[in-house]
Amino acid sequence: MRRVLISGVGVAGPTLAYWLREAGFEPILLERAPALRSGGYVIDFWGLGYTIAERMGLLAEINRDGYHVQELRIVDEAGHRLAGFGTAVFAELTGGRYITLQRSRLSHLLYERIDGDVEAIFGDEITLVEEKLDCVEVQLKHGGKRRFDLLIGADGLHSAVRKLVFGPETKFERYLGYVVAAFEARGYRPRDEDVYLIYGQPGRMIGRFTLRDDRTLFLLVFAADRTTLPEAPEAQKMFLRRIYGEDGWECDRMLAELERTGELYFDAVSQIRMPNWSRGRVALIGDAAFCVSLLAGQGSALAMISAYVLAGELAAAGDRYTEAFAQYEARMRGYIERKQQGAQRFAGALAPRTRLGMTFRNLVVRSFSIPGLARLAIGKDIADELKLPSYRWPERTAAGLRPG
Repeated sequence: MRRVLISGVGVAGPTLAYWLREAGFEPILLERAPALRSGGYVIDFWGLGYTIAERMGLLAEINRDGYHVQELRIVDEAGHRLAGFGTAVFAELTGGRYITLQRSRLSHLLYERIDGDVEAIFGDEITLVEEKLDCVEVQLKHGGKRRFDLLIGADGLHSAVRKLVFGPETKFERYLGYVVAAFEARGYRPRDEDVYLIYGQPGRMIGRFTLRDDRTLFLLVFAADRTTLPEAPEAQKMFLRRIYGEDGWECDRMLAELERTGELYFDAVSQIRMPNWSRGRVALIGDAAFCVSLLAGQGSALAMISAYVLAGELAAAGDRYTEAFAQYEARMRGYIERKQQGAQRFAGALAPRTRLGMTFRNLVVRSFSIPGLARLAIGKDIADELKLPSYRWPERTAAGLRPG
């Protein structure tokens, strides 16, 4: 029970491959895209995901490539400050273990820890899954049939493994009423270093964040009917122009940058809620199993936690994979459900649908400067209530490394 196919080379997949290798398994990574993805949105990284990255020896690289944001600032049409707070409050709530970085950069760093040591197949995908008595057989679009002991879906919100084994996405998706779009521009001015700026109107917001190499990231969040969302990139750009075209602040210049971009991230803000995360020799981790929503800001850390726990349970159970899958879910489910509940509250707070809601949001944000109120307001959502189990990692023991 050693060969494990992992579908998805984002955050969950490489993390799982790393820890499975430490447990003596033979992980194989499969990715539909021809190469690792770049660009995209930024994430706030803290808590147990930070701890797992430390155990993987990645903290120096994460601190080098990440951003130490100093302020979140809400502005009006003229760019004047309406509300905001210093992000030292997050450092306080996380014991200083908090950083902002691009999700794609985290993915690259995780993959670099296993590159050359783990077989990785890019530019291919699973089209059929069939469980046998002694293995799971997959049909690859380009690579023919292959057999593995286990199959793990780490392929995100729109998981192909989940669709093939558990059913269509509509069975498990819970749309939260919002859409997220993100893109980058080079040479945009002004640049507000280490400040996250937000401008909004009822039911929509647009954020600007300065990146290295003279790049700027734009994040757009807006309320929308799920059935009206376009799929083609040019139609998505037109959709965004229609929503933000009359807004103030820097929206006209941001929309001009949107016209020039060749890479636009555009997706619904949804959660995945499933009664079970495994079936037979197949299991799901990360967003494929339990997406809490992009707006929660914790998806990458939760993906790493689920990968770590699943690898540890497989290491502990040996060939008893059904026992490992059940124990993994038992450890994670209550924790994930609480995170999902918190994420539902946060979606509406980021882009309130009414002016009264915006006013209330700004009052809450201003209150974060009062000692103790931030801990009271968001401390529960920031805190990690899960205690990482202690696992035995044979390869780390053999190499004389500290157990993870």
